[in-house]
Amino acid sequence: MNDLAPLLTPEGRALLDEVRDTDPAQELAVATRLRREHPAELVSAALGQARLRQRAVVKFGAEDAARMFFTPNGVEQSTRASVAAYRARRMADLGITSVADLCCGIGGDAIALARAGIRVLAVDRDPRTAAAARANADALGLAGLVEVREADVTDVDTAGFDAVFVDPARRGGRGRIFDPEAYSPPLSWAVSAARRASRAAALKIAPGVPHEAVPEDAEAEWISDGGDVKEAVLWFGTEPGAVRATLLPGPRTLLSRGLPDPEVRPPGRYLYEPDGAVIRAHLVAEVADRVEGGLLDATIAYVTADALHPTPYATAYEITDHLPFNVKKLKALLRERQVGTLTVKKRGSAVEPEELRKKVKPQGPHAATVFLTRVAGAPAMLIGHPARA
Repeated sequence: MNDLAPLLTPEGRALLDEVRDTDPAQELAVATRLRREHPAELVSAALGQARLRQRAVVKFGAEDAARMFFTPNGVEQSTRASVAAYRARRMADLGITSVADLCCGIGGDAIALARAGIRVLAVDRDPRTAAAARANADALGLAGLVEVREADVTDVDTAGFDAVFVDPARRGGRGRIFDPEAYSPPLSWAVSAARRASRAAALKIAPGVPHEAVPEDAEAEWISDGGDVKEAVLWFGTEPGAVRATLLPGPRTLLSRGLPDPEVRPPGRYLYEPDGAVIRAHLVAEVADRVEGGLLDATIAYVTADALHPTPYATAYEITDHLPFNVKKLKALLRERQVGTLTVKKRGSAVEPEELRKKVKPQGPHAATVFLTRVAGAPAMLIGHPARA
C-alpha cells in the first residue's frame, strides 16, 4: 500500500466495505472478480488494507479497526487501545490539555488523547504513516482535536504544549532494537525533550529496559494488559524516582516501597506467580509482603506462602506435590492422578514444556499445573492447580 489516497475516495471506501470480511483463503477469487470492475491497484490496496484491519482488531477492537487505516509497521508497533486510553486518562488527571505526540505512528495514542478531550499535535516523518494518522483522526471524528504534521520530530517546537509524548521507533531492518541509544530518535534525545516540556512528559520504551537506564528524575511504570507486559513508560513531572507496575484492565497499580529482597524459604501450600509487569518493575518483594511469603529461590520470581492471600498482582496456585526434577516420577504421578490436561510453567529450567508433555503423555479427565523451577538452587517440580478463594 503505497498511497492511501485512492482508498479515501468514494470508490475506495465502497470497495473497503465490500472486502472487509474477506477470508484470506478466498482472496485470489475475490480479487479476480473485483478487477473486472475496479483498477487492479485499487483492488490490491483494498484487500491489503482489509488484512491489516483484521490483524488490528486485537489492538483496537472490531469497531475502530473496521474504520481505521493501517500500515504493516503501524499494526505491529502501535499502542494497544486499552493501554493508550489508560495513559491518556493519566494525562487528563494531571490537568493536561494539549500534547505534542512525537513519532505518532498511525495515531493510536493521539486518538486516545483526543478522546480524553486533549488537543494533540501528532508528528511523524514517514509520509504514509502520517497520512494514516490523519485519515484515522478523520475517520473517528477527532480531526478537530488532532493536527497531524509530517516532519522530523527533532525539528518540532513543543513549547506551546502542556506535555510531550514520545514513542521512539524500536525496530530496525534486523528486528527489535535493545539499545535505547539506537532508538529513533535516541532515548537521550527523548529525555531532553521530556525535560523541556511545560508540565509533564511520557516516553514509551521497551519493557526490558535496564533499571539503571532510568533517569533519576523520572518515574518508571511497567504496564501489562490481560497479564501480558506491553510497555514501560518514563514519566516526567509526576513522581521522580517512583517505580510502579500497572495492570489492565483496572487499572490496578502497585507502587514500590523499597522493600528488601524476600527471604528464601521452603515451599508452602501456595505458589504465587507475579504478573509480568510486577516482575519487570522489580516489585516481587511487594507481592511477597502482601501474601506473607518468601522466594523458592533467590534468583527466581516465584513466591511461596502457607496461606492464601488473593492479590491482583499475582496468580495463586495450591501446591499438592513438591518433587526433585524427575520425568519418570512426574509421569507416574500424573498417571496415578489421571491428569490429561497439563499446563507447564517454568522459570529457571532448561526443559521445554512441549518436550515434557511428549515424554509424560498425560491422559485422563483431570487437569494440573506443573512448575519447573529451582528450590534453593536445586531443580524441582511443583504440581498443583489454580487456587480457589
